[in-house]
Amino acid sequence: MTVNFNEEVAIVTGAGGGLGRSHALSLAQRGARVVVNDIAPKGNGAGEDSPAELVAKEIIASGGSAIAHSCDVTDAPAVQTMVDRVIGEWGRIDVLINNAGILRDRTFAKMDVDEFRSVLDVHLMGSVHCTKAVWPHMMSQQYGRILMTTSASGIYGNFGQSNYGAAKSGVVGLMNVLAIEGERYGIRVNALAPTAATGMTEGLFDQASWDVMSPESITPGAVFLVSEGAPTKTILGAGGGVFAVAKMVEAAGVFLSHDERSPEAIAEQWEAISDISATVITGSAFDQTGRYLEMTTSTEAETSQPETTQATTRETAASEPSATQTTPSDQTVTAKVQS
Repeated sequence: MTVNFNEEVAIVTGAGGGLGRSHALSLAQRGARVVVNDIAPKGNGAGEDSPAELVAKEIIASGGSAIAHSCDVTDAPAVQTMVDRVIGEWGRIDVLINNAGILRDRTFAKMDVDEFRSVLDVHLMGSVHCTKAVWPHMMSQQYGRILMTTSASGIYGNFGQSNYGAAKSGVVGLMNVLAIEGERYGIRVNALAPTAATGMTEGLFDQASWDVMSPESITPGAVFLVSEGAPTKTILGAGGGVFAVAKMVEAAGVFLSHDERSPEAIAEQWEAISDISATVITGSAFDQTGRYLEMTTSTEAETSQPETTQATTRETAASEPSATQTTPSDQTVTAKVQS
């Protein structure tokens, strides 16, 4: 299978360098018309190209199509202006890669609230602003590919990155919901968890590691996740040429009857409650609710039967293996939500 983006329109935020630049160049090489977004750095002199403009010129010089648009993703009206410009010039938006980011690392004890909020504003709200602006266009064209940029810090945690970890976990939650809401419109939403040597991580790697963990070693994963054949609701870890799907799973669970529900009982049952040798992958919050209700009703139904009835049922089941029964697994849980 050859992955190409012939005449598709892709917006890449934070594309003036690092991962974003690598993503933008690769998409352009595969036929996409690319919108290179980044902030305009302070102190740029008159007539001096911004990082976004330099990348756009690099794409054009290689025979590709690109425009540069400098704006801050934390500024929702500015993001909307960018999207309106793209629609005006190219008529559609097929791909959005939310890549813009900053770091303000400090232990939680020493971090002030403004430092915490500034990171959430860029990573989480920046992704919200950009996605919200392109969403109606993708809905109307019945096609779209959106990539969030998460991190192992948001999935697993990392010392000194409470703000960054919270933001990166937040975009996973955003991905999970939008993948569900976008499915009927042909919109697929995924997340990339990169480990890369970029300007944002400078000083965190030695030279040997820096050479291995290049942005180019990660970009193939990003490009696949925004391609026509991409999955949806998937987190892909990437770094140094290694690619691995990360999943959120849940233990099978233990039902405690009304009389058994106590902290002491949970402590006693903890080994079984925390046993993830048999895991459950849950499609949505309501899927989880349905599974819990199924466990509750099936267990209570069994325990409420007289012993003679239970014995008869077991004997009947053993003697009639072809018999079918209606079980709580046939039940569904639904909810009305605004579409």
